[in-house]
Amino acid sequence: MRKNVLILACISILSFTSCTSQKTQDYTAYLFAYFEGSGELMAQEQLRFAVSADAVHWKALNGNRPVIPSDEISQTGGIRDPHILRGEDGHTFYITATDMFTRKNGWEYNPGIVLLKSGNLTDWTHGIVDLEKSYPEKFAHIKWVWAPQTIYDPEARKYLVYFTVRFEYDTALNFYCAYANEDFTAFENEPQLMFAPKYGAIDGDIIHKDGTYHFFYKGNTKDRNGKELKSGIQQATAPSLRGPWKEHFAYLDAYAGTRTHVEGSSIFKLNDSDEYILMYDLYSSGRYEFQRSKDLIHFSSKPETFVKDFHPRHGSVIGITREEATRLDQRWGGVPEEAKQ
Repeated sequence: MRKNVLILACISILSFTSCTSQKTQDYTAYLFAYFEGSGELMAQEQLRFAVSADAVHWKALNGNRPVIPSDEISQTGGIRDPHILRGEDGHTFYITATDMFTRKNGWEYNPGIVLLKSGNLTDWTHGIVDLEKSYPEKFAHIKWVWAPQTIYDPEARKYLVYFTVRFEYDTALNFYCAYANEDFTAFENEPQLMFAPKYGAIDGDIIHKDGTYHFFYKGNTKDRNGKELKSGIQQATAPSLRGPWKEHFAYLDAYAGTRTHVEGSSIFKLNDSDEYILMYDLYSSGRYEFQRSKDLIHFSSKPETFVKDFHPRHGSVIGITREEATRLDQRWGGVPEEAKQ
């Protein structure tokens, strides 16, 4: 049996040094947060969970029914693009999601996002951020607030929430960000421009490796008249969450330039491995696939397919312990036995 190992992490922050104790946990399985792409249309845009022991073979929890009804946590009655993060303390979890119910309200407008926080993965508190209402001077003409995600900023010692914004008067799709308050129910300040990709982008996902932040997103290439020529998963890199972000215009997914379109990229590291999984939503064909990498620059050329009993749309994955897998099973059922062993 593996044992938790107590490590001493000394992090240099600006002009002073802070030392904190943290336990490295034994992650034996994976948790997938997603919304559904099949079944009853009015029930698709809700939070669902699935668990896997190997990150390839997945089982939906709760019979693939929502684990939290959207009308209990959102302003619109729907959520999309759920992103889940394990906090720095190892046992607090954060979910952000697009507050949008397209089956009822269409695609023309959504002003905000949903924030969720939990200490056990089964009981969640929530907050709603409506940019138009909370920050009317800057966001009075908001059109979209899409695909929010969270990352811990060690320089600020806070959780940074970032997302794509589009205004009514402009076609630009840029990333904005703001620090969440301690309760993870609202922002501490007015969101600021974080990164403006040359041709615009959506579905950002940031991961840190070896001193570099890798920012993955759905990007595109346009001609001089603004016509899209190509789209797919690209990335930018930076030494800090504050940038400067250097765009890498190469496409990482196997489908860029074809008639098969992808979005909703999400990157996660395999448990007890130096390998990373870049997964993405093939939204026009109803598939969900992934490619592998060890350096986050070079990816396997042949995509692989998840084996699953559900049809996920844009989601995210974290590693979990056997104790957490058991707790999820006790609450909702569906966790495969090998994930609890």
